[in-house]
Amino acid sequence: MQFVREKIQEHLDDFKLKKKLQSLYIVCVILPLFFTDGFILYNVFMSEKTQRQHEMENLASAVQYNIYSTFGNVASTADSLNLNKYIEEFLNTQYETPLDYVAEYQNFMRNSLFASSMAITNTKVTIYADNETVINGGEFGRISTIYETGWYQALMNNEKDTMLMFYYDDWKSPAVSAKRKILFLRKMNLVSSHGCEKVIKIEIDYNKVIRDIESMNYESPVYICQDGKVLLSNSKDNYLGQPFKEFDLMEEVGYQKDVTLFGETYQIYVLEKENHLWPLILYNAPLIGFLLLINILLPYALMQQIERSITVRIEKLGEAFDSVNADELKSIPDVRGSDEIAMLMRNYNCMADRTNELIQTVYKDKLREQEMSIAKKNAELLALYGQINPHFLFNALESIRMHSILKKEYETADMVEKLAIMERQNVDWGNDTIEISKEMDFVKAYLGLQKYRFGDRLSYSLEVEADCEALKIPKLTVVTFAENACVHGIESKTAPGWIFIRIYKEDNDLCIEVEDTGKGMTEEMVNDIQDKMDNADIDRLRQKGRVGILNACLRLKMMTDNQVKFVVESEQNVGTLIQIRIQQDKLL
Repeated sequence: MQFVREKIQEHLDDFKLKKKLQSLYIVCVILPLFFTDGFILYNVFMSEKTQRQHEMENLASAVQYNIYSTFGNVASTADSLNLNKYIEEFLNTQYETPLDYVAEYQNFMRNSLFASSMAITNTKVTIYADNETVINGGEFGRISTIYETGWYQALMNNEKDTMLMFYYDDWKSPAVSAKRKILFLRKMNLVSSHGCEKVIKIEIDYNKVIRDIESMNYESPVYICQDGKVLLSNSKDNYLGQPFKEFDLMEEVGYQKDVTLFGETYQIYVLEKENHLWPLILYNAPLIGFLLLINILLPYALMQQIERSITVRIEKLGEAFDSVNADELKSIPDVRGSDEIAMLMRNYNCMADRTNELIQTVYKDKLREQEMSIAKKNAELLALYGQINPHFLFNALESIRMHSILKKEYETADMVEKLAIMERQNVDWGNDTIEISKEMDFVKAYLGLQKYRFGDRLSYSLEVEADCEALKIPKLTVVTFAENACVHGIESKTAPGWIFIRIYKEDNDLCIEVEDTGKGMTEEMVNDIQDKMDNADIDRLRQKGRVGILNACLRLKMMTDNQVKFVVESEQNVGTLIQIRIQQDKLL
């Protein structure tokens, strides 16, 4: 017991004062009203619901008995006709002339008990035989005349001998008006296994069945359905000349009962009748409202007054403490009163003023530290720029080029011109990024210059997709890898070689590939270069080695927030492929 009290106390300590008062109000006022009044209403509603459910069950059982009785009598008549050997003999006989058939028909009707077999009123019995000497008329007909009807085809496709069919007959429409029919169909096969094919069709008066259902005076709407179609109902909308309607009142169904008749399943739906309890509640609504006003609103108003005296000030104090994570603590204005809460609020204001002073001091120190960090990064960037900027003199290069032209040394002049293009691109550090199209102009100038050095030993191919040309990358990125391909690939191989540079988009990435058919590298060398490219940083850049590649990789990582991937593939005496994949959304 002590343990339970301690747990409850722990939970209460976590509640705000306003929530504690609200909980007290709910426990002492709302819950008693809810449980007592709710229990009474629940019992009343459940009693009403149980009574309605019982009534609907009885109603569905009555409807079931009614349709079993109606169609059961029809089935008995069909069974009686099926066992009549005189009908078998009469329909199996082949008549030479129509006159012979008529004479035999009259004799059959006088001497047989056929008429007495028709024990049901409001029905029409017709027996069809596969005998072309039978004349259509009266109670008999030829199967050939009904072969194309829907009901005959349905009976023949049915594995059972009997079939109850609710049928909208539009076979001869518009010559004969289409209408709803109820047919009981039976194959005659019990008397003998020989003779011609014969079927019994008993047409039941649809209107008579409807009138029988309506005469029961059911208190609720009743629908008898199959496959979602309304076959029979007491809803006054059973129009004989219209097709069977879809049943669209499932939300109003209060009780459903499935019945099986002649191998077919039918649904009996009983709709909910109007609840008489709600009108009674609405009638007494003023009295109920007055009681709620006294038992709920008055205690609530008193609780609100207590809250204004205590909880509102506690909430203000809590809102002030919520600003602890902000740059500055908020003071509580207009502190009133002289109780414990007022004293706590004044002490908080003193604490907030002192804390704000400390925040200002710490904030300035932190800002100074951030400025120093930024300055350090800028210095590191300038160091990177310095490593790859040779600072040649453009005027001197131009003078050498013009002198070579005057001396008719055109190859030298072309080489100096390409070197000048490269140097201008290299020295222009107004921005560390450059469009790919301009970077490729630099690459083309560099490879053209190297062509003078290697001659036929060097061939190159540059492929750039059109939608990649405007994208910006760090300067001297591609040319750094092109230079590496020349120096470490083509130069160390005596046979002619190729350099392929491809730039394209794939899967939302910009792909840069530099491939050479040079000397290649060992697996150990590949792993070393892969490690340096993946983990390029300032410290590694200060070390000796392939500074150009590390420089390019580091600037790519800085520009893209490390959203860049490097892949190195190489095979000795075959060549080397370096692929760079950059997320497009990280490019300018």
